[in-house]
Amino acid sequence: MQRKISDYNLITGVIGEDVHVTGIRIMEHALRSEGFTVHSLGIHNTQDEFVAAAVEHHADALIISSLCGHAELLMEGLRQKCDQAGIGHIHLCLGGQLVISEEPWIVTENRFKQLGVDRVNVPFILPKDAIALLIEDLKIRAESFDKKPTA
Repeated sequence: MQRKISDYNLITGVIGEDVHVTGIRIMEHALRSEGFTVHSLGIHNTQDEFVAAAVEHHADALIISSLCGHAELLMEGLRQKCDQAGIGHIHLCLGGQLVISEEPWIVTENRFKQLGVDRVNVPFILPKDAIALLIEDLKIRAESFDKKPTA
């Protein structure tokens, strides 16, 4: 059975000592307009706060923003914390200005995928495009869980 958009619980927020709130607020508004259930953590969040909120709200995805350019340091170990909390299946989505150096996008994207991030959005992606990718990702994830054999 296919889930409705409103059935998906999302945790949004800015990770680390980053105070750039405008981008994530725009995304939250767009996500709510699309019908998602959004639980906003705001700014200055730790990995533990994201994980705790995901557990509390039975989240399907963490939508994380970082504009300070130090996302690699801030994201390292998050997937493992999700695994330890019993939510290793959660979809991790990251966007913003993730690095301070100029490098080919594929290098940046691969770095974060190696850290366990499922979707790494390019800087300045339009909300509608990010949401389309999120919907695609969540549908694929749901289909893969539906196909797993039960014991």
